[in-house]
Amino acid sequence: MGVSLADTDLDDDSDFAESHEINVTPFIDVILVLLIIFMVAAPLSTVDLPIDLPTSTAIPQKKPDKPTYVSIKPDLAVAIGENLVKRVDLVRTLDTMSDVSKDRPVFLRADRAVPYGELMDVLEILRSGGYSKIKLVALEGVPDAAAAQAAPARP
Repeated sequence: MGVSLADTDLDDDSDFAESHEINVTPFIDVILVLLIIFMVAAPLSTVDLPIDLPTSTAIPQKKPDKPTYVSIKPDLAVAIGENLVKRVDLVRTLDTMSDVSKDRPVFLRADRAVPYGELMDVLEILRSGGYSKIKLVALEGVPDAAAAQAAPARP
């Protein structure tokens, strides 16, 4: 409730007149706090490992609400989300996570510099652990011109 001091008499000590205007200051404060919360929380909801993914021209598919990312970094270290794990503990760590099940897909991200054999080793570890729904992650778009020239022409 706001008050107006402009219409008061100096001789009259009665109550101040009420102002019937909406005070928007608390509303603006709440909006600014929510904005700050979303600005801080938005970068935390993505996987932030520096991996140079290859590009693909395939049609993008819909991701689940909480995807599980397994990443292979350029130094061949393996991570679940942003947490580094040893390869021998990969399946055990996935099994202990509450939001991961063997019937949900696991998204595998591998850096462009990772040798094909190392990628296949991680795929084999996941397959032998019972994770058969594995999706490979790539950047959307047109492949590099150098990669297109190096690829042999298909008849």
